[in-house]
Amino acid sequence: MAVVNLKGSRIITGLDTVPIVLADPGEGGGAVKVWVETVEVGSADSATSTYEMARLPSNARILGASTISWDDLASTGSPTLDIGVFNLENASNITNDADAINDGLDAATATTKAAFVKDIANYGKRLWEFVNGQTTDPKCTLSVKVSLLDANVNVGGTVTVEIYYSTD
Repeated sequence: MAVVNLKGSRIITGLDTVPIVLADPGEGGGAVKVWVETVEVGSADSATSTYEMARLPSNARILGASTISWDDLASTGSPTLDIGVFNLENASNITNDADAINDGLDAATATTKAAFVKDIANYGKRLWEFVNGQTTDPKCTLSVKVSLLDANVNVGGTVTVEIYYSTD
């Protein structure tokens, strides 16, 4: 066992004697915004259906407080929900990534709430950073969609996202 002293990856070192300017939060902070959206899933929606939940700037940092909630959408079968990032403006360097943010959420579970971002190591990532293979900010608006996968639903219900984010 060892004692460790760690700093977050966005902490700037060597500034201990520099006064903090509260009007300029820097990379590690900012005004938090929230996007809340609800869709009603039909009882006959089939696998590969998508539900657009938000249109956010590519530099939006998705915060760990973000959630997705859903009703029990199936009495039989095993449909799942994935959360992905999609190219809204035909940006040449962005590919659609249907499970970029989260995947495999069990849609046949009653009144469930889950973390919007699957891996806690990804809390605070910019939206464009979730896209597989993306290395630079495309500086555009991206679409966040929930995809219904693996099986059809047979019960209608509600899906709601609460996306907390900040922009630099």
